[in-house]
Amino acid sequence: MREIVLDTETTGLDVNNGDRIIEIGIVELENHVQTGNCFHYYLNPEKESNFQALKIHGLTAEFLKDKPKFAEIVDQFVNFISDSKIIIHNASFDVGFINSELRKCNKTELCEHSVIDTLLLAKKKFVGQSVSLDSLCRKFNLDISHREIHGAIKDAKLLAQVYLELIGGKQTKLNFNDQDNTSDLDFENTPINIESLYKNNEKRAQKNISLNTYDNELHKKSIKDIPNSIWKELKF
Repeated sequence: MREIVLDTETTGLDVNNGDRIIEIGIVELENHVQTGNCFHYYLNPEKESNFQALKIHGLTAEFLKDKPKFAEIVDQFVNFISDSKIIIHNASFDVGFINSELRKCNKTELCEHSVIDTLLLAKKKFVGQSVSLDSLCRKFNLDISHREIHGAIKDAKLLAQVYLELIGGKQTKLNFNDQDNTSDLDFENTPINIESLYKNNEKRAQKNISLNTYDNELHKKSIKDIPNSIWKELKF
């Protein structure tokens, strides 16, 4: 299953007032694992960033003046996205800007059904708490020490990690119950209660084994010295 994680930087916050994309970064996921395949461009928006936006991304008009315009990379962008699910944080913002650029190029706009908004996922998981990308990174102990200045590809990589944490990560579980009709997705989302797996198992008949009393006492003494020993949880 292919998914892509997308982020943009813009000249300002108001696409309806002429603000445009100046950086776009996309990270590819395959079966919830980053493949290392990325799409990244700085773009010439043909206008200055406003002061507040410039403080966030630090991309000056001088730096961007020789970069390609969105129309020059739009075909590569559309081909990279393909028909994959698109992961975005606060999707309405980025989608609004991307669709504005796509309209200018007479290209098909992004469909809302192809987008997963991690902001909405986070609000359901952390009700009433801050769910900015910075806050989520701190909740999941992700390193953001390098994020003084925002960047689209940098933030897309962070968001990819946040997304995987929000959906429970990619874990492989064994089918202990021999349920052949259970999908891989079921295993990824269904926790296994180890205790219940053995609770109703029939006890095997004990074998008559001669016990060396000295060895048994030595064993019980030695396991007391094992830190966090599982033996302390067992009752004999």
